[in-house]
Amino acid sequence: MCGICGFISKNDNTGSSGEQKQMQQKIRSAVLEDMMNVICHRGPDDGRMYLDGQAALGFRRLSILDLEGSAQPMTSENRDRVLVFNGEIYNYRELRKELQECGCRFHTQGDAEVLLHGYGKWGDRLPEHLRGMFAFAIWDAEKEEVFLARDHFGIKPLYYILYNKTFVFASEIKSILEYPGIPRILNEKALEQYLSFQYSVLDETFFQGIYRLEPGNWLKHRAGSSGITVRRYFSPELAPEPDRRGKAGILEEKRWAEEIERVMKESIRLHGRADVEVGAFLSGGVDSAFAAALLSCENSEEQREAGKKSVYGKRAYTVGFGPEDSAYNETARAGQIAEKYGLIHRSRRIEEEEFWEAVPEVLYYMDEPLGDASAVSLYFLAREAARDVKAVVSGEGSDELFGGYRIYCEPGVLNLYQKLPQKFRNKAAQLAQKLPDVKGKNFLIRGSMSVEERFIGNAKIFSCEERCALLKNPPQTVSPAELLENDYRRTRGMRDADRMQEIDLRHWLAGDILLKADRMSMAHSLELRVPFLDREVFALARRLPGRQKQRRGKTKRALRLAAARYLPEEAASRPKLGFPVPLRLWFLKPYARKKLIDAFRSGAAEKYFRQEELMRLLEEHGQGRRDNSRKLWTVYTFCVWYSIYFYAETDKMNETEKNL
Repeated sequence: MCGICGFISKNDNTGSSGEQKQMQQKIRSAVLEDMMNVICHRGPDDGRMYLDGQAALGFRRLSILDLEGSAQPMTSENRDRVLVFNGEIYNYRELRKELQECGCRFHTQGDAEVLLHGYGKWGDRLPEHLRGMFAFAIWDAEKEEVFLARDHFGIKPLYYILYNKTFVFASEIKSILEYPGIPRILNEKALEQYLSFQYSVLDETFFQGIYRLEPGNWLKHRAGSSGITVRRYFSPELAPEPDRRGKAGILEEKRWAEEIERVMKESIRLHGRADVEVGAFLSGGVDSAFAAALLSCENSEEQREAGKKSVYGKRAYTVGFGPEDSAYNETARAGQIAEKYGLIHRSRRIEEEEFWEAVPEVLYYMDEPLGDASAVSLYFLAREAARDVKAVVSGEGSDELFGGYRIYCEPGVLNLYQKLPQKFRNKAAQLAQKLPDVKGKNFLIRGSMSVEERFIGNAKIFSCEERCALLKNPPQTVSPAELLENDYRRTRGMRDADRMQEIDLRHWLAGDILLKADRMSMAHSLELRVPFLDREVFALARRLPGRQKQRRGKTKRALRLAAARYLPEEAASRPKLGFPVPLRLWFLKPYARKKLIDAFRSGAAEKYFRQEELMRLLEEHGQGRRDNSRKLWTVYTFCVWYSIYFYAETDKMNETEKNL
């Protein structure tokens, strides 16, 4: 895994002397070095750059494949193209063979060179041939054009800005902010949507003018121009097959389980390709346990032929909160899986105070605020793994592909109730709104809404009315429902659970799940691999009928049947937890409450929020009238993040001016 960055500009220095040109190159080199240094954690093994009259490309390397070769930036044989690449191409050997048959000559053993030759053969169709996780940039000196691409699901990040006709890009926003002159202006539209989604849902980030390249997209920019071309090459669209029942349904169930086992074994085999040891993240749930079980059984054909002992799947890592029998601690269950497969298991209990102490560092690495507390759990988990290995496999993406979230069962639960007249349901919802948090309240409220109104993804923190009441000057952009209108329009005619699943595939997966996975692993120079998010696994999962996903209140039916061939029944059927954090309980105690109060009295809170509303939410939670823990955490993380990226930067600039 690596970090990439660079900038492209049309330099007109024809009238400059040789000395002036040399000075300009020194300045550009220094700027690029600053951009590379702040993402050193993504690649501590090596750092190199490429500079010509228009392109400046930087690369930080974490060596996983071809440890002695495959240095980047990598140039083509005739030096007309230059590549910087973050990720892993799992089908690189197959592509390499295909390209060699077309006359391409290779000089390295890694996967990066496949991209250079592949771009020469397929052009902007290159990403469609790739199986893996990637974010890369190719500078074409002859065309004076840069080509960027991001993987199908958004496993690897990529950001860009066009600033004064200079195109700047990087794996992380903090690297772009090192480019001289780029202003730090908060995008208040992003803040407003964040309060509902708990993550940055817009293509423009929290920093005005800085954009993320969306998953499944490529981008082109010609040096010196004021235009950018962006195209989508992949869209995660579901196409579920009809349900079958009776004897035919039983046979179908068995077939789906066998197919899932087959594609997952193949994906694990490819994800095990490495020249370093690959460990596993292991919670007590079915996803990571299935992946770890398959990985521990895997020994590549090449190694068997060579008679070598496999280094794959020998270590597993788990974190939790509280005692082992706590609902917030899965270490004991994970230990049972590890013991069954002979894994060296390291578990760690996270204490409350160290959790809070880690939050500022977590948010620094995140680049943007994220209202998902499990990011902090992942931070500690990755730190544990990085003590032993350079790469791990994890279970991210399984819920989005195989229908694993409990919320997907909601349409079935609401089905009968929603046959009642709309007026009756609206009245019941109005009465329920006035109740404290009691059982059945959410059922009445959500039962009055259509799926388009009630579901914007796995998190819905503040409603439009609530965020308007909370913000001092709400920009009042489109509502979450309006933001997702095109997505819902495209899925009309599908069952509600599938429509919800596709919303999560398009937004929640990259915006929350994969964002924290990438940032928290790379914070510790650890490569995280996600074998569920493989294009061939998705090609199968997208066809799963509804009954193979949710049935009788249970999720991931077909996947659990496939996993049961490897795992104990209890592990295969266990409900999802996923390193949960006891925020609700902590916010009732003085230590955590003081953290919140300090944040709610900060400059960020004073500038953007109605502080009296924040204190009302805190008191309401403290008195046990409502569980406001997710709302409180969402605002808290924004305030801490803002102090890091705005106030801390202002202090640094003031100190610099003082020393001049």
